[in-house]
Amino acid sequence: MITQTMVQPSFWIEVGIQIQKVRGLNLFKFTDDLQARLEVLIDRQKADLLTTEETSELAGITELDRIFTLMNARIIAES
Repeated sequence: MITQTMVQPSFWIEVGIQIQKVRGLNLFKFTDDLQARLEVLIDRQKADLLTTEETSELAGITELDRIFTLMNARIIAES
């Protein structure tokens, strides 16, 4: 197991998360700003340009994305 420092996903609760109605279901989504930041960080990672702080930020956003994927899948499965 590799230990990795990350910005806690809860950091984005107030500013990076929205609930969006999709096909009658309320699903968790990133705000446009957080989605854009994720894409910038991914591009920087591909170019091997991430700072230590950006690596931690990317890890936190990625973990939040995994959480949303699981939660949204459950919402969809139970509908």
